[in-house]
Amino acid sequence: MHDHRQETRSQDSQSRAATLALAAIGWILHDEDRAARYLELTGLDPAGLRAGLGDPLILASALEFLANHEPDLIQAAEALAVTPEELVAARKDLAE
Repeated sequence: MHDHRQETRSQDSQSRAATLALAAIGWILHDEDRAARYLELTGLDPAGLRAGLGDPLILASALEFLANHEPDLIQAAEALAVTPEELVAARKDLAE
C-alpha cells in the first residue's frame, strides 16, 4: 500500500531544502570571491546557475560547496539562522 503521508513528508522536506538552498546560493553570491570559487568548483556560469535554480542537483551543489568548507558552512548557517547540520541535511533531502 502506498503511504501518502510519507510522500507528503518527503515533498515537504524537499521543499524546505530547496528554499534553504536558494537562500544559501544568495549568501554564496553575496561575496564576489566566494561566488567565483563556487562557480569555478561547480563548473557553472551565471546563466547556467540562473537556469538551474529549479534543479535539485544545482541547489544541492550550493549546499555541497558549503559542506566542503567548514568556515563558509558555519558563516552561512549563522547568516541564514539555521544550524550547519540543517544545511548538510538539506543537501541530503535534495538528493532523494
